Amino acid sequence: MANDLIPGSKAGREMLGSRLGFLLLSAGCAIGLGNVWRFPFITGAYGGAIFVLVYLVFLFAILPIMIMEFAVGRASRLNMGLALEKLEPHGTRWDSLGWVALAGSYLLMMFYTTVTGWMLIYCWYMGFGSLEGLNPAGVGNFFNQTLADPMVQIIGMTITVAIGFAVCAMGVRRGVERIVKFMMMGLLLLLVALVARSLMLPNAGSGASFYLMPDWKKFSDFGFLNVCNAAMNQAFFTLSVGIGAMCIFGSYQPKERSLTGEAVWIAGLDTFVGLMAGLIIFPACFSFGVEPGAGPGLIFVTLPNIFNSMNFGKFWGALFFIFMAFASLSSVIAVFENIISYSVDCWRMPRKRAVALHMLGVWLLSLPCALGFSTLAFVTPLGSGSSILDFEDFLVSNNILPLGGLLFLLFCCSRRGWGWNSFIQEVDMGAGLKFPRFLRGYLTYVLPFLILILFVTGYIDKFWK
Repeated sequence: MANDLIPGSKAGREMLGSRLGFLLLSAGCAIGLGNVWRFPFITGAYGGAIFVLVYLVFLFAILPIMIMEFAVGRASRLNMGLALEKLEPHGTRWDSLGWVALAGSYLLMMFYTTVTGWMLIYCWYMGFGSLEGLNPAGVGNFFNQTLADPMVQIIGMTITVAIGFAVCAMGVRRGVERIVKFMMMGLLLLLVALVARSLMLPNAGSGASFYLMPDWKKFSDFGFLNVCNAAMNQAFFTLSVGIGAMCIFGSYQPKERSLTGEAVWIAGLDTFVGLMAGLIIFPACFSFGVEPGAGPGLIFVTLPNIFNSMNFGKFWGALFFIFMAFASLSSVIAVFENIISYSVDCWRMPRKRAVALHMLGVWLLSLPCALGFSTLAFVTPLGSGSSILDFEDFLVSNNILPLGGLLFLLFCCSRRGWGWNSFIQEVDMGAGLKFPRFLRGYLTYVLPFLILILFVTGYIDKFWK
């Protein structure tokens, strides 16, 4: 398969070199910061094992959308921008929505590059002992000073953009597949090492019990609907559906394996990383008597305090931030590839020129977020205390992802779209698990309604509570 190109352009379309490359690349896009600083915390807060069960229900409820993205990409051999046009029935205008792939990917990267920059900077800080000897307040002040330093923020973001586009410039197989495969294998090895170290700490069992044992009181305190909403939000975010990234990876995939089985493997790997991240965080927090929080405070304040208290803490802290850097960079590279492929497919632009264009575009549009905690800290788009990062995250998480997912859902189920029969024919092609046909009614009527509820609830939680 070394010269396996897809017809459709003068140069042909490059294919991924292996099934493992496809699985790890797609998983790399899905596995990111939400797996580490969000999933463990909400699992502990919403009832432990009970929340995990509810989350798994919603993960598999939404998984068909990932399968649909793969199918649209593989059937068309194109980015979402042209895939809808190629597969739509004559006289319909689904192609007018293809821009979602470019806009959604840009919006996501406008803040994700800055946060990934934090991971890279902290790899340096932990490796060279910049946080050694600081008390808990000192660690918190160190992070706040890092955020408030515009030059540090720009440097971290710039390194992220440079690494991501440099990998994409090397091509699909030689660059994106090879590098992300290496990152994902490294991520999994680091994950196992960090979990083993955390579980050997004193009182680690209490942290693991807090995290994974069922807690009906927490579940009832939040209420069934709130727990379901949190689980569905997390499932949407962690699968990275709705911006066409899975569509482009499907377009690079041969037809030797059915897409349902591949998606199940990817979702399983994504969930495994999220669950294991909790077994790093909570045993360590309970061992050192530190209250676990969520978001940046957990990663950049709570955990560095724990590493400072450990034997060989500098070593374990550096390993943790390398793990985080791999998780976030794999997502950055995957989404950059979606952006570049849009230009290659839709604008017939050579890859190297597309890389140069979008590297400048992403860098410029990432500057507001990078400066959002210093020079532009006065900008509070969602009210007092909010930041540019919060606003960009809201646009993606509460708008682009659910509505983009709804677009693929309607396109594959509607007779005025690609249609159910065409979808089933493509998704079941090849060896492996076949798509359950009995889900047609659920996907046509129930899941669209659930997505709309999620969309409306997000606005209520943000602006009316």
